Amino acid sequence: MTFIDTHAHLYDEAFSGEEDLAIARSVEAGVTKIIFPDIDSQTREHMFRIASRHEGTVFPCLGLHPTSIDASWEKEMEKVHENLSRKIWAIGEIGMDCYWSKEFVKEQETAFRMQLELADRLSLPVIIHSRESTELIINILKDCRHLNLKGVFHAYSGSAETFRELQRLGDWYIGIGGVLTYKKASIAETVRQIPLERILLETDSPYLTPVPHRGKRNESSYIPHIASKLSEQTGKTVEEIAQTTTENVHKLFGL
Repeated sequence: MTFIDTHAHLYDEAFSGEEDLAIARSVEAGVTKIIFPDIDSQTREHMFRIASRHEGTVFPCLGLHPTSIDASWEKEMEKVHENLSRKIWAIGEIGMDCYWSKEFVKEQETAFRMQLELADRLSLPVIIHSRESTELIINILKDCRHLNLKGVFHAYSGSAETFRELQRLGDWYIGIGGVLTYKKASIAETVRQIPLERILLETDSPYLTPVPHRGKRNESSYIPHIASKLSEQTGKTVEEIAQTTTENVHKLFGL
């Protein structure tokens, strides 16, 4: 029984000097493949170096995160394009974030649209970050229905109704992580209403650590805790969770 972590930042400074050990622990725990979403040029080279050391286990992506968009965002987008010759598995992490700041929301939208168009041109899936911006993103996806879009909504926290609306706008999966294990988390009820064939497992390491490790640094080896909780909520066996979510990753990312 093996798993895939579809969203981990093991190149984050929280893992400084321990990146290879964290990956080894993950493989030992049965998490044999890990997808690295990109953030910006500050961490990109480190991400690709780690991925090159763990080819076949780590799969890097490319994109500009919405919280990295500021007055110099166009230069950052140029750097994204400068790296398109590298082997990547998705355009992401991209999207909209109105939680931290709305100062550059228009620039976020422009960059998001540009990267959706890039993904369509390259026939790659996207990894979408959405925080307090669901309506904005849905409106953008409506405008982009002419594109052949597919991807995952990372750290999904929306309703089953929002999920169904998204399905009318593209080929979308949802990423389920440690929040599922928290008390009173609304996503625990929502996952019962979403087909397992549309769910991916993720950690968002080093963030959103699942119970029983909540309060500590998250890492990919904790995926089995998330799978166990998903099994409890859906009535599926952990083996079914592992098999189906792994098949979902292969379909979406072509790993």
